[in-house]
Order: sequence, then C-alpha cells, then structure tokens
Amino acid sequence: MTQQRVEFGLPSTSTGGGCASGACGCGGASASTSAATTPAATTTAATTTVRVEGMTCAHCVRAVTDELNAVEGVTVVDVDLHAGETSTVRFTTSRPVGDEEIAAAIDEAGYTVAR
Repeated sequence: MTQQRVEFGLPSTSTGGGCASGACGCGGASASTSAATTPAATTTAATTTVRVEGMTCAHCVRAVTDELNAVEGVTVVDVDLHAGETSTVRFTTSRPVGDEEIAAAIDEAGYTVAR
C-alpha cells in the first residue's frame, strides 16, 4: 500500500456544525471510529490526511465517517477527534479521489476542511 500525506488547501464552504449545541447529548466525548471494506487485489490504495474543523463528539465523527464512506473509492476512514479543535481525518482510497469530492462530503456532514 502506498501512503501519502496531503494537507488540503480547500476553501471553507461551511460554518461548522454537528452537535456543538449539545443536541446529541454526548457531552462532547472524544471518539474515534473506523469503517472498512477490502479494495480489489489489483488496486493500489492511497492514504490521505485532512484536518477538519467543527467536530465536538462521537456524533460528529459518525457524520464525517458516513459521508466519506459514501464517496466511491473510499475504503477506510479513521477520525482522531480533538473536541472543539481541529481534528485529523485519515482515509484510504482504492482509486484517485479529487479534493472537491472529499471537501463536498465533509461539507455535507456539516464541517469544514481546515486550511
């Protein structure tokens, strides 16, 4: 597997979101989650890291994970939550996935890719 670290320089298209209001009732607990499927044997996987702003709890982690997993080619998502700060999201892809696709998925979840 080839690994690469990419810091996205994408424009902010969201004002943040998630349950910063405490609506989910988690109390802003720290969480990490992963979801995976096995890529085809002939596919070269790439791992990318982005920084995401606005996440505060397990509900936030789930929203970002679900949206990224819905992007065709994303096979693994791992979120390192830093509640109220900039969190780290690592994802592995089985095909080239554009910055715009990733930014749109994170925006759809209600969060912003940090510059």
